[in-house]
Amino acid sequence: MTGADLAVIALESNGVKTIFGYPGAANAPFIESISHSSIDYVLSRNEQGAAHMASGYARVKRCAGVCTATSGPGATNLITAIATAYMDSIPMIAITGQVNRKLIGKDAFQEVDIIGSTLPFTKHSYLVKDVNEILRIVNEAFHIATTGRPGPVLIDFPMDVLKDEYKGGGGDEINLRGYKLRGRANEAQIKKVAEALKIAKKPILLAGGGVCCSGAVKEIRELTKKTGIPVLSTMMGLGVIPTDDDAFYGMIGSHGAKRANIIFNRSDLVIAMGTRLGDRSVANIKGLEGADKLIHIDIDPAEIGKNMQPYIPVVGDIKDVTKQLIPMLEGWTAPGEWKAEADELRERFTSKFEAADSGFVSPKYFLRRLSEITKSEVYLTTEVGQNQLWCANNFTIKTPEGFLTSGGFGTMGYGLPAAIGASKAQSEKPVIAVMGDGSFQMDLPELGTMRQYHIPVKMVLFKNDRLGMVHEHQYLFYNSNYQMVDIEGGSPDFAKLVDAYGIKSMTISENSQVDDAIRAMLADKESYMLIINVSPYEPTGESLNEENIKYIKKEA
Repeated sequence: MTGADLAVIALESNGVKTIFGYPGAANAPFIESISHSSIDYVLSRNEQGAAHMASGYARVKRCAGVCTATSGPGATNLITAIATAYMDSIPMIAITGQVNRKLIGKDAFQEVDIIGSTLPFTKHSYLVKDVNEILRIVNEAFHIATTGRPGPVLIDFPMDVLKDEYKGGGGDEINLRGYKLRGRANEAQIKKVAEALKIAKKPILLAGGGVCCSGAVKEIRELTKKTGIPVLSTMMGLGVIPTDDDAFYGMIGSHGAKRANIIFNRSDLVIAMGTRLGDRSVANIKGLEGADKLIHIDIDPAEIGKNMQPYIPVVGDIKDVTKQLIPMLEGWTAPGEWKAEADELRERFTSKFEAADSGFVSPKYFLRRLSEITKSEVYLTTEVGQNQLWCANNFTIKTPEGFLTSGGFGTMGYGLPAAIGASKAQSEKPVIAVMGDGSFQMDLPELGTMRQYHIPVKMVLFKNDRLGMVHEHQYLFYNSNYQMVDIEGGSPDFAKLVDAYGIKSMTISENSQVDDAIRAMLADKESYMLIINVSPYEPTGESLNEENIKYIKKEA
């Protein structure tokens, strides 16, 4: 048995069913061993795509996704996707090939220090130097990736280690002296949270991606149902409470819902759960730090106080903390006056769209109809840019797994490969990849992966012939000096492009065409692209009437 055979056995024992990757000489022994195993293999068209596929798979399957690449440029092509997973706390195992041990450090062909290159954004990394270490290292990698705050772990295999004969020994026991999982949160701190809530007049709960990582969705929904506390979310927390639920008031932040930001600013107590309180979420929030307003609950102590100093810090697993908190709040409900105020703001600032034809399709209207027709029983992935924010603010998201996007890193080129991974993880629900015509061109070669493996991803392409987010930014802040954002002259005919891959498509330009187009896309059993012509000047955010604009200025 070779080291590669042993590595594959270790992966199988950790429940791995699918690996996404790209072969080369350095990981060829590993690929050979996979071919004789129970593990399914998906060939991506770029290594970055393979890691995004592993990320989408991990989020839907709720396990560690696995990807592989060869040494040198193969390994470095994984870097952006590994960093994307790290920022959003997605469990992943990245397996790279490396040059032979005796050549390491000698600038050998396709040698790179991938451990050093990824050190800032992996949870841990291993360079395997002995075949007898393989079982232990693989087991430790899965343990680290999936426990505590999840994240990516990289295992770098020199080619000669993969070829070495394994004669027994070494053991498979996990031995991580410096890696200690936290026990139950401090009960005294949780009691302080309950006491603060009981005297608050305008409390809110802010759900972040950490709620999803901890598997605490059920507990948070029970808490909000019993207490009636209004809930807001970050982008990564969307779906913790269904976005059409009476308890949910919107996504906060620079590109969030205006009603959500106003409610956040008016609140007198914020319980932030599993969020970094990053700049895109709280840059425009007033009075959060330096007042008795912020309670921050997170499993990672490094996040508490990093961006904002909380009034009450709680370090612990959110699922565990919520279970302890619920009985402490027995009989307490959020003040009715505050709920009525939040309801009024939601009603005032919820946009209503008319389906009038204008030569372009409203992406916001389209997404609302897509949500209604599918009843949101889909897995929706996005790229990054306007398409992402249109989805976040207009598609009804029922569960966190139902909305897959790149939050912390904001990676263009994420959505299509993530959709492929999500589709490989399950077959019960349709997977829809929403893309802009700029971001799609970063990952369009993965159409080949979809076609080769008959992966039935439905693609929605918002075509505005612009890099829409930057175009809007230049309009707002650079006096409409549009530079390097016009892609009309260099974009392909998307219908012909997908046809070359044997994929059907339809193009629409009017709102009246939306319903029929959605139904045609969903009825097709194969991959499908719906091309939607959108105005280059369609805003990212909400369209406000004069009355609401005056209201916002008064609030400010």
